[in-house]
Amino acid sequence: MLPLFIDVSRLELVLAGNGRAALKRLRLLEEAGAQSVAVYAAEPTAELARAADARLVRRWPTPRELARAQLVFIADPPPAVRAELAVAARAARVLVHVEDAPALSDAAAAAVLRRGDLTVAVSTGGASPALAVHVRDFLGGLFGPEWDERLELLSRQRRAWRDAGFAPERIADLTEEWVSRRGWLARPVAPA
Repeated sequence: MLPLFIDVSRLELVLAGNGRAALKRLRLLEEAGAQSVAVYAAEPTAELARAADARLVRRWPTPRELARAQLVFIADPPPAVRAELAVAARAARVLVHVEDAPALSDAAAAAVLRRGDLTVAVSTGGASPALAVHVRDFLGGLFGPEWDERLELLSRQRRAWRDAGFAPERIADLTEEWVSRRGWLARPVAPA
């Protein structure tokens, strides 16, 4: 697996699913800034229908509709439909993620921790999504809400260094010094 962050705000997305898993994926896509998500559901739950609103198409996507997407998420359709949609998306050379089906997927979705623009993603490559969630939650205890402000502060400082003409290597060194001086990543000392 290649860890990669994708700006979903620039992509045409398709989400296929009827229920809880589809709703969860829709919320994650929206949280990540997705602007264009077509939601296909043959029998959507009331909650998914409300969340998808005008984006909801009450049937499964056609191969042509899948081909127009740049990334397809398949959440919780019946197994035969899930496999058919994955095959059609791949045939159209569209990247596909199938919830809890690594063999049908081109991509594995990570468990994501967000602190403003700081994004930490944890993946097990589909081997154990529940473990990825536990690790993300553990990291959430280490990287609290203060990291949003810290990143903003460091971002302003980095812009100042760039404006002053520092080379990227020097900015990396200054960043390391900056973070170290503030003890942001200092490891707690275990009691003796």
